[in-house]
Amino acid sequence: MTSRERVLAAISHREPDRVPRDLGGTESSGMTAYALNRLQDHLDVKRQATIFEPYQYVAYIPEGIKARFRIDTANLTPGPKSWKKALNPLGLEVLLPERWNEEPCEEGGTAVRGADGTIAARRPKDGYYFDPVNPPLQSVTKAADIARHKKTVSAFDYPSFADEEVENMQERMQTMNAEGECVVFNLCCHILAAGQLLRGYENFMVDLLTDEPMVRTLLDILIEAYCRRIDQLAPQLKSGIDVVLLNDDLGTQNGPMLAPQLYRGLIKPYQKTLFAHVKQAFETPILFHSCGSVREFIPDLIEAGADALNPIQLSAEGMELKGLKADFGSDLTFWGGGIDTQSVLNKASPSEVKDAVKRSVDILAPGGGFVFCQVHNIQPDVPPENVTAMFEALDACGAY
Repeated sequence: MTSRERVLAAISHREPDRVPRDLGGTESSGMTAYALNRLQDHLDVKRQATIFEPYQYVAYIPEGIKARFRIDTANLTPGPKSWKKALNPLGLEVLLPERWNEEPCEEGGTAVRGADGTIAARRPKDGYYFDPVNPPLQSVTKAADIARHKKTVSAFDYPSFADEEVENMQERMQTMNAEGECVVFNLCCHILAAGQLLRGYENFMVDLLTDEPMVRTLLDILIEAYCRRIDQLAPQLKSGIDVVLLNDDLGTQNGPMLAPQLYRGLIKPYQKTLFAHVKQAFETPILFHSCGSVREFIPDLIEAGADALNPIQLSAEGMELKGLKADFGSDLTFWGGGIDTQSVLNKASPSEVKDAVKRSVDILAPGGGFVFCQVHNIQPDVPPENVTAMFEALDACGAY
């Protein structure tokens, strides 16, 4: 089977020749540049770190490593026209999008400014990642004023540094198609997280409880803009895209981020609209990303139109694999859950890593509906020996 055939068979709940593998198909299923460089040193290959998601410093997986580990997915995320060499404060040599400009800031950290000159993200001294700051709508006090910020809301989520033309994306997609890879297209769309980042986390969570007009006005504008984006991109890209990725974090480590009733009243209706528009325009399955404890939301996500869920955070409350497979395995593909990255992949021995991988495969693989990847991105503290052990285990136990 080709990689494309393998992944689509799994999503259709058929058993392919082997368990499909994702490493770097999304910005939440790959490797940070720091971890990637350690792996490249371990494998004695040339260092290469092209940062396509600079907030998390997530890098494209080089083709040589994808071939070595038999990875089935290809990442199509809107990108820059050109790249520039940069030296990270921690001494990491990388390629960054040309329009992603890092500058020193107070206390030895790093900052990135938005188009209006305001600092939009900060990375602390000795830190690995950027945190968004200065939400653009944090000072808005009533729903009627949201309309004055329609341009800001409409442009939200599409990376500010992604200035390539659609034709460039199409060319990249066609190269992936020629290789037989499963092309995962990141539409860069959030709903709950969009409100949190535009209004500020605290503001928007309070809005959900106290100011429904504010929430609905903001999300109405946002969904309208997302649908326009879909309509602009789909005609040129749909022929070569296999899976569309949508993102939103609905869970925390210990439970849902918001009450299910509140989610069903104010977030789910917008998800249904977005999911339906994606499926009509692209005619592909939807991969939905949400970290954390989301078991309570899974029936809603299935009903809204999600076909696969990532990352299946094993360490979160209620995310026990046997129960998830038994309750939802006939309706939902588990795109993740391969191994925990909070306490196993980073801390266990290679033999323990192999045991953990086998346990997950034994539970999730039967009947299809499983695409293997670790829980979220491989972090800087993961030993490269454990990365190779993870795929060696999959070589041993991943065939049907």
